Amino acid sequence: MSAPQWREIAPSVYVRRHDELELNCGLVVGEKRALVIDTSGSSARGQQLAQSIREITPLEPVVVNTHAHYDHCFGNSAFRDSQIYSHSGAADDLRLTAEHQREQLIAHLNNTERAQWAEEVRNTEIVLPFYLIDQDTEVDLGGRTVHLLHGGPAHTDHDLAIAIPDAGVVFWGDMVEQGADPMMEDAFPLQWAETMRNLQSKPVVSDATIAVPGHGDVVDPLFVLEQAEKLQRLADELAEALDSGVREVDALVNKSRGLGLQDTTLREAAMRALEVSRR
Repeated sequence: MSAPQWREIAPSVYVRRHDELELNCGLVVGEKRALVIDTSGSSARGQQLAQSIREITPLEPVVVNTHAHYDHCFGNSAFRDSQIYSHSGAADDLRLTAEHQREQLIAHLNNTERAQWAEEVRNTEIVLPFYLIDQDTEVDLGGRTVHLLHGGPAHTDHDLAIAIPDAGVVFWGDMVEQGADPMMEDAFPLQWAETMRNLQSKPVVSDATIAVPGHGDVVDPLFVLEQAEKLQRLADELAEALDSGVREVDALVNKSRGLGLQDTTLREAAMRALEVSRR
């Protein structure tokens, strides 16, 4: 397995692609500080990320977690002396679910004969983000401003997108996936597309030419638009079925076929739509 490397996708904007899960972490270098976007999935991997950043820039790092899933924030302990930003909902979610996420991940890694990674996760210290935001926030890196944006419920109820307008880049976190279906386990499938439209309406997003998904290859705005349209069709199918009284998961899945999404994705979306509609 090759060590992940940083790739410059715009002036002083980098993506570090990991073999595991095709995860993307980001780095945005200003004149005074550097923004780290997501910290990987364990304390050990966070330390590796921190070391790789020092090879690019000696500047003080600032961190943002796009959301509270382990692969994006379990490396926070490597940046404990840095400002760590997230949506307030991400901190709440991590506080509630971190140990459950850890247990599930360790079990999965042991079942798939990845004991070393399982031990890394077992030894990981959970560090919560503590610069918490509930509305769009600007972060000054010195000569460069990045925008932390929340558009509403999508992949989670607390996703942040990060826009770097002078570079024409947006990091979408797991609101955008390349090479796999959008993950629905904690999602809001009836609202996800609307949230993406809310974000795309902001000039710092609509003027961008480069989009970085949470996992997979760097893409362009057309890819993001097409994924949003597919999610809107899914939302329309699910909403129509729910409005007509359909309450069984299998029936909701059958109504949603033909969108180019895997049945497992449709099943998770149906379960989440049912769960959210009952609240």
